[in-house]
Order: sequence, then structure tokens, then C-alpha cells
Amino acid sequence: MRCDFPRLTAILVSVLALSATVAEGMAQGAPPAPPVTVAAPLARKVTLWDEYTGRFEAREQVEIRARVSGFIEQIHFKDGQMVTKGDLLFTIDRRPFALAVEGARADVERAKAQVALAENEVERAEGLTQNRTITARDVDTRKANLSAARATQQAAESVLKNAELNLEWTLVRAPIAGRISDRRVDAGNLITGGSGATLLTNIISVDPISFTFEASEADYLRYSRLTQNGNRPGGRESADPVRVRLADETEWKREGQMEFVDNQLNAKSGTIRGRATFSNKDQFLTPGTFGRMRLFGGEVDALLVPDAVIVSDQTSKIVLVVGEGNKVIPKPVKLGPIVDGLRVVRSGLAAGDKVIINGIANPMVRPGGTVAPQPGEIKPAAK
Repeated sequence: MRCDFPRLTAILVSVLALSATVAEGMAQGAPPAPPVTVAAPLARKVTLWDEYTGRFEAREQVEIRARVSGFIEQIHFKDGQMVTKGDLLFTIDRRPFALAVEGARADVERAKAQVALAENEVERAEGLTQNRTITARDVDTRKANLSAARATQQAAESVLKNAELNLEWTLVRAPIAGRISDRRVDAGNLITGGSGATLLTNIISVDPISFTFEASEADYLRYSRLTQNGNRPGGRESADPVRVRLADETEWKREGQMEFVDNQLNAKSGTIRGRATFSNKDQFLTPGTFGRMRLFGGEVDALLVPDAVIVSDQTSKIVLVVGEGNKVIPKPVKLGPIVDGLRVVRSGLAAGDKVIINGIANPMVRPGGTVAPQPGEIKPAAK
């Protein structure tokens, strides 16, 4: 059987031509690269404000308990009213304590009389000693009696002071200024004072008011580094400005200042407790209210991008950039607050990166794909 080489050659040429035609058709039918707008991140020096969630707390709070036991005779406040330091709150039946004061005063007078008698005996004995009418031993005895009488007087005076103090404590007064809670006992009830005393009510101060929050260990280290580098003068001892807004507020209008950072981090949570103080003259801020606080984090050189270009996956935030060959490259980033309408990127981006700022919504713009970049510009929001 002979092989027909001319015929095989013709068939091979036809197949190659057909393949070339098909490849050309496929190339002509391929979709074009989607257009996107790219721009370098906006580099500028910004004032950072770190945000924390916290709670308002009273700077002072006192549980009102009596120091003496007795029957409540009168209540001198209305539940929930404002009180000032020294205001009379409760009166305990004073009669038993007044009687104790009178008895103690009588004991003091009796002791004074004994002291006077002993002094006269000593003076008389010293005069008789010169005539040798009594012995030196008798003189010493009378002097000892005088010392004992004086000690008895001091003890009686101490008992009197204690009785007067107990009488004073029957008038239960406000130890601080603030808003009082409701009464926990009514007039006519027998209460216990001293150790295990009955809770009568409580008072909390309202102006100024504190705001407590927890900062992460990473934030604490960053603040410490800024202080070391001179970018945050004063460090933990400085009264850095803070701002807070409540759950129903959108603007950061309430201004205060830092006053305290704890002396150690919580080993379990990896956080450190901080406290700021705010004026509360209108008494609108109530202890227990949650709020969102901004803390001055220093001035740093930062890169900013529109918040809309941030893409989220399951574990991190991503910014899409255009690399070599117009390929889309995802870059994980660590974000900061919004400044002038732009999001601060703490890490993950370089100043020369071509960030995709328009066209991300196109489903064809995905990591690894090819795009047709067009130059754009990132600008801060107009004020």
C-alpha cells in the first residue's frame, strides 16, 4: 500500500488554516478590558482621632448609711432631687442620744469636783509637810489621788464627746453634692447603724462627669511610641482633648479632656482602662449612658483613599490596585479614621500605588484580571 504524501500535505495545510481562522475569530470575539479610574493615595499630614466605645460614670458616688441605730423620724428630701453638700436628709430619733449627752455631762461635772477636791488635798498636805504634821507618804498618796481624779475627768470628757458625736450623727447629711436616688426606708422604720448599717439611699455627682473606656494594647504601645518620638507631648500625664457623641447623635460636639490612664494592662483582655472628664452643667449626660469617643492620636503623615474603594472579605479589608500588565492586585490594609471625607490607611499601601477609585462595581474587575486604567485624582471632601 502506498502512502499518498501530496494528499496528506494538502490536508495538513487545510487544518492549520482552519485553526488559524478559528483562533483569529476567538481573538476578535474576546471582551475588551474594563475601564477603571486609578489614582495615587492622597499623602498629607493629618490629625488622628482614635475612636472608642465607653460609658459615662459619676465621678463621685456615695451610699448613705447611718452611723447610729434608731428609728427614722423624718425624711427631708424628695426622691431624685438635687442636693448640695451638707443638706439634711434623714433625722433619727434624737431623744435617747440627748439623754446620753446629759448623763455624760453630769459625769464630767462629778469628775471635775473630784479633781478640785484632790487639788485642795494636795495643797493642804504640802503646807502640813513643812510642819511635819503628815508624812511624805501621805503627800504622795494625795498626789496619786489627784492624778487618778484627772484621768477620770479625761475619760468622762471622752464619753461626753462620743455621746455628742452620736447625737450629731442622728442628723444624716449629704456628704457630696449631686442627684439623690429614692429612699430605701420610710419614716418610722428601725435602722441599724455602724457595721452592717442599713442602706438609706445613694447620691451621685453629675457635674463634671467621667467617661471610661478600654484601649487595646496595640493602641497603648502606639501612643507610647508617639510620646517617645515627640509627636504626642505630655504622654499619659497630658490632658489630651477628646470628643464624644451619644447613640442618637451624628456630630462630635461634646468636648472634654483625658484625666487618667490606668497603671497596668488587663492580662485577660489585653486592654488598658482610660478615663476622660466632661462638663455637664445642663445635667443631660447621665451615668450609665453609652457613647462613642474620639481621642487625640497625634499628627502623622498618612495616606488617604475614598472610603468607597475599601473592599471587605471574611478576614480583612482590601484595596484594589493596578500593577504590571494592568493586572488587578488586592492589597490588605489596616484602616484608621475618616479625615476630611477620606479614610486613613495606616498600613498596606505605598504612596506610588495606583488605587482603583472608580469602576470597582464592574463584575469583570476582580483580582488577577486585566483592566484599562484611566488617570484620576483623590481629593478631600469640600468643607
